[in-house]
Amino acid sequence: MVSLDVAKSLLAAPLQNDVPPERDQVAYHPLNRFALESTRQYQQQFADMYFLRLAKIKPAVDQVAADIFDDVVVGGAHARKVDRVLDVRQGELCWVSGTVYMDMPYKPNILDDVSKDKLLSKPAVVRKYVPEDDDDVLAEGRGSVAILLEDDSGRIRLVGKALRTVLLVTGCIVAVMGTENEDGELEVLDIVFPDLPPQPQRWALTNEKQPSAKQARAEDVDMDVDGSSASKKSKKIAIVSGLNFSGPHGATAVETNLLLEFLLGESLATGDATHISRLIIAGNSIVSSDSPEAANAQADTAKTAAAAEAQKKYGYDSSSYNPQPSRLLDAFLGELLPSIPVTLLPGVHDIANASIPQQPIHSAMFPKARVYTKSTPKSPAGAGGGWFDPVTNPWEGEIDGWRVLGTSGQAIDDIAKYVQGDDRLSMMEGTCRWRCCAPTAPDTLWSYPYQEDDPFVLDHCPHVYFAGSQPEFGTRVITGPEGQSVRLIAVPAFSETREVVLLDTETLDVSLVNIGRE
Repeated sequence: MVSLDVAKSLLAAPLQNDVPPERDQVAYHPLNRFALESTRQYQQQFADMYFLRLAKIKPAVDQVAADIFDDVVVGGAHARKVDRVLDVRQGELCWVSGTVYMDMPYKPNILDDVSKDKLLSKPAVVRKYVPEDDDDVLAEGRGSVAILLEDDSGRIRLVGKALRTVLLVTGCIVAVMGTENEDGELEVLDIVFPDLPPQPQRWALTNEKQPSAKQARAEDVDMDVDGSSASKKSKKIAIVSGLNFSGPHGATAVETNLLLEFLLGESLATGDATHISRLIIAGNSIVSSDSPEAANAQADTAKTAAAAEAQKKYGYDSSSYNPQPSRLLDAFLGELLPSIPVTLLPGVHDIANASIPQQPIHSAMFPKARVYTKSTPKSPAGAGGGWFDPVTNPWEGEIDGWRVLGTSGQAIDDIAKYVQGDDRLSMMEGTCRWRCCAPTAPDTLWSYPYQEDDPFVLDHCPHVYFAGSQPEFGTRVITGPEGQSVRLIAVPAFSETREVVLLDTETLDVSLVNIGRE
């Protein structure tokens, strides 16, 4: 990890050059995997999503389980496969696959809300679904948390020491080996996941050929002024999350201006900035409407009560809406887009639908930036989804030949409520090995009720997987049984850490830039 402090370099006279720095462009091809149709139906049941998920992932986890469990002998008995959880028999060593369900003391229950006639406008804020002060709460599945395995036939409770060695949440598909005890519980001896899905080769999506070794060496060499050769820096992708624009005097106003100057190459520390080929904003670009920053920003622009009352029309109070955060975000994008293309994911605080997959923020919210979208003349040819590309959350695409999967972090934040620790990279790794980027949807994470397919299931293994608005920066490379390799990136909230992640498009190495005041 490389840390750069670029703030001091900004304490110099402004550059007298209005021409944006030239940047090497990367091939960019977004996918529409999570785009919803304009006609959406919400009458159907959410339970079908779990059946779809089980049907898609079950063959993969059964194959992994068969390779491991078929040769297992315990007490002279071979482990045999049973097709349904209700076919498990007491005293027989067997293995079965299904969907995990976690019954936890603090987890919201929609049936309780309906029975008590609670009309909720948004999910209740719960820090953890499991008690944090009890180290033995998950001990062998016998604490206040019940771990169950279910399929279309029924459920069976899982117990055993093996459960303490793995990360489990509602919605992940697993295969377990064990035997039923006298209490009707399955004593688990071992548990396996489907593991990473097949990974496409680089450039597989665009069918572009990699440059020859001779061309690559030529492109990686620049000539200095005196004619000597120098190594050329690789192109980079900047990933930032949690900008949280609130108002002109918000807590991050100075830092976002410093970030803007860094990305535009206006600071003296432009060594990396001039090689940034695309910016990805991973959600939470404006503050939440109920946050202190939003309240202060609204107070700055609010009118007197009498004037507000006079402006009411049809019961709508126009003074209660604060457009300032959206204007600041639009101005920020408008400054960047002539120089650098931007991909914008919505987040939980942004002006988008609350349930995942969140659809792109409407271009009407960006009077300055929308002229760079795909359908406008200012969007350069070959820009793929557009020089300015508002996309879904989650989002999947190909950048410079690498398959990239990104989210604004809601799924990882929800998984963190199921466990006592806070290792976000392990949670991200779990979603990859479960082959599902949002396993807790729709149980505790609001989701669209799919009926024909579950797009959260990973059909292909990404090369890069990032999650925005995480508590701190982290990165890790995980590998799979067939040679898969995934770069995991936990992107911190910029409003709290002042950090930007840079991803090298050739080596997939990650560096960190700190935009500080000191």
